[in-house]
Amino acid sequence: MADEHGAGSRKYRILALLATAELLAMTLWFSVSAVGPELATAWGLSDAETAWLTNAVQLGFVVGALFSALFTVSDVVKPRYLFSASAAVGAAATVVIATSVSSFLPAVVLRFLTGVALAGVYPPGMKVMAGWFRAGRGFAIGVLVGALTVGSAMPHLLRGVGGVGRPTPVLLGAAGLAAVGAVLVLFVEPGPHQAPAAPFDPGALRRIAGDRATTLANLGYFGHMWELYAVWAWIPVYLSLSFTASGGESDAFAALVTFGTIAVGGAGAVVAGLSADRLGRTTVTSASMVISGGACLGAGFVFGAPPVVVVPFVLVWGFAVVADSAQFSAAVSELADDSYVGSALTFQTAVGFLLTLGSIQLTPVVADWVGWQWAFAPLAVGPLVGTVAMLALRRRPEAELLAGGLG
Repeated sequence: MADEHGAGSRKYRILALLATAELLAMTLWFSVSAVGPELATAWGLSDAETAWLTNAVQLGFVVGALFSALFTVSDVVKPRYLFSASAAVGAAATVVIATSVSSFLPAVVLRFLTGVALAGVYPPGMKVMAGWFRAGRGFAIGVLVGALTVGSAMPHLLRGVGGVGRPTPVLLGAAGLAAVGAVLVLFVEPGPHQAPAAPFDPGALRRIAGDRATTLANLGYFGHMWELYAVWAWIPVYLSLSFTASGGESDAFAALVTFGTIAVGGAGAVVAGLSADRLGRTTVTSASMVISGGACLGAGFVFGAPPVVVVPFVLVWGFAVVADSAQFSAAVSELADDSYVGSALTFQTAVGFLLTLGSIQLTPVVADWVGWQWAFAPLAVGPLVGTVAMLALRRRPEAELLAGGLG
């Protein structure tokens, strides 16, 4: 009994260490985007070029993840070493931007490299977690996605507490945090359920993509991703313009509310993880997408309202918009072959992030047509498709594999 208790305590210590490393490494994602207004002014960037400071990371992540999935890198290389090396590469690229770059093209190239590197952080981190957790996997992946969410928000916090007009300290701060994460993950040991390193199998990806139940879980994730990163990328603009319309708040205030909007999703991911392990993954993901999809439409009605209305609205939206993310990953980890779960997760994230390229570019175009208050409305299509897919998965016999039979 004592041994079981000790093993249980150990896996939660490992989870805490892994989540901390993930949070620190993921500060790289929006590090340049957070200081986009300053860089746009300094480098004379158009709105489209500024958007590519984010989209280059998305595209790099897609390329890195597809390469990893095709060659089953996440299952051949020990995950903690892949995670550490990848975080170090991304941190180095961000340091170069902070210290040596003063124009659009080299920044985009380095942001693309950062995205490729981050493909070696998130999916391998999920595989390490899966090696420690069988029961409670929804909660554990929720903690990891929560860490990713808070990490993604961190550059906005760095900007809000003294980085407005000072992009270099924000970028160097994010790079330094990621470097610490690269070291911490080396202390994360493989778990008792960790599948052994698998041989390269060119047919693995085809089998993953052809499984009906996994496809439905992936469709849910793809609908969720259509909304998520476009909201995260453009909510700073929406908030800044909304506060201006209601009488004006400082850029620092808008940056702090942006941080809160994204970071609160960390709590959402943990709460959804606990709920999914008790209520089922399909139920929790569907509920979350109904709320966040509704918020895409509701954003138009609260735009320009006083901060006492806008701030609670975006906090609820931020809580729901990422709450379900971990549960799609948990579902795939439960449906896929254990030996290639890393590649299945990498494939899922690669296609999901590919979709974000379209939604991130589409949002400012819609804003030009109808104004920023309605710019998020087309994103509601994603949660609608995702909800339909997860309800269809709940009716399939494979749903018995999800959340201990809860679906």
